[in-house]
Amino acid sequence: MEKEPQKANPTGRRDFLKTTAVAAAAFMIVPRHVLGGPGFLAPSDKLLVAGIGAGGKGQSDIAMFAKSGKADIAFLCDVDTRRAANSVKNFPKAKFYKDFREMMDKEHKNFDAVSVSTPDHNHAIQALAAMQLGKHVYVQKPLTHDIYEARILTAAAKKYKVVTQMGNQGASNDGPRQMKEWYDAGLIGDVHTVYAWTNRPVWPQGIPWPTTKGQVPAELDWDLWLGTAPYKDYVDKLVPFNWRGWWDYGTGALGDMGCHLLEAPFSVLNLKYASEVEASVGSVYVDEFKRGYFPESCPPSSHVTLKFPKTNKTKGEVTVHWMDGGIQPERPEELQANETFGDGGNGTLFIGTKGKMMAETYSANPKLLPLSRNKDIKVPQKFKRVPGGADGHYAQWVEAAIAGYGKQEVSSPFEIAGPLTEALLMANLAIRGFDIKETKNGKDSYPGRYVKLLWDNDNMKVTNLDSANQFVKREYRQGWNDLKL
Repeated sequence: MEKEPQKANPTGRRDFLKTTAVAAAAFMIVPRHVLGGPGFLAPSDKLLVAGIGAGGKGQSDIAMFAKSGKADIAFLCDVDTRRAANSVKNFPKAKFYKDFREMMDKEHKNFDAVSVSTPDHNHAIQALAAMQLGKHVYVQKPLTHDIYEARILTAAAKKYKVVTQMGNQGASNDGPRQMKEWYDAGLIGDVHTVYAWTNRPVWPQGIPWPTTKGQVPAELDWDLWLGTAPYKDYVDKLVPFNWRGWWDYGTGALGDMGCHLLEAPFSVLNLKYASEVEASVGSVYVDEFKRGYFPESCPPSSHVTLKFPKTNKTKGEVTVHWMDGGIQPERPEELQANETFGDGGNGTLFIGTKGKMMAETYSANPKLLPLSRNKDIKVPQKFKRVPGGADGHYAQWVEAAIAGYGKQEVSSPFEIAGPLTEALLMANLAIRGFDIKETKNGKDSYPGRYVKLLWDNDNMKVTNLDSANQFVKREYRQGWNDLKL
């Protein structure tokens, strides 16, 4: 096992500054922190990025950073050389590693920022390791796999004074800003209820763990892929995508789409931490007469209800409904029969005391209801737009990282992304369930049913059903350190 990355410290920084000449000889562009320390900006300066996760979404993230014209991809890291092949080809000067710990241990003096685009269960340990080295971080959604991790990363961003951004690019779209302007102007009154829905999952869920051991692809380091998760034998088709439906690695449809669809309610209404949650979920038939519950797998569909305390933007509590697996709320009466609800498969609906508004995925194309209201909207622009919208999400982070902590605004810093992620993961507490002995109907029902979970936010604890707390902070596999600030 490779040793864990060392934490940044004042002595290490002084020693590292003395070795600037060595770093300069190794790279044509020297990391900006070497040249002038925090906050320094030279006219020709570029952000040197190390990408953890170089295939799939990681590949497109890395490409977008480079496309900004203000970042160079200095290092690539992926446990699967097959998946990373395109990035390796596109960035031939980037040195490649399989183990992020080795990369950080050996190369931390030679890059400024880290992009994390790996399965959910490894986000937090990779991001925190980078932050403790003083690196700016961009982390794909959902920010973390469990609530404790989200709280730790939120605190770490402030402690280590690094620029952070979660990869919910819709946060940089015009949509959330336009809806904030409409809401602040009073066009729909006081919002008390929000619905968000998705047609996902589009991967298998509500199934038993396969009994047949698969053949690990030659290009994949299975032990490194597992990372913090419990050891299990590899099964076919888990990688690169179907891991999302298994609790050990993914966070289901909520983790995949919730950060996109619930970002606007959070930003428009200033929602923070939920106070209670309850869920109903779909199940599957294991034979002609019996429904099944498979505790390792996320369910095929769910409807979750979250309550949020009053904010400075609302007059009272806000109820947020989440629906997945193709479940949708009742069509608003203001919407005509053949008019599209959201974008068809996904959407967000705000219900206020004077009206309603809805948006598509990534908070795109917001509309007042009925649609006829959109012809004569006269609300002045109040919030600055992000150049490029969702695509500009990447350049925004790059530019903010170059400027230095606290110098430029980003759309989804961990200060915002952390509480948003926690709400989704709290919803998953109700979806996932708990000790089956504490339910009424035994093995044939999802344990998350029939109970409302009450949340003590300060102590990160469900107060009325202790067995649910086992999922607030999971145990890491031996050899993978727990998160510590």
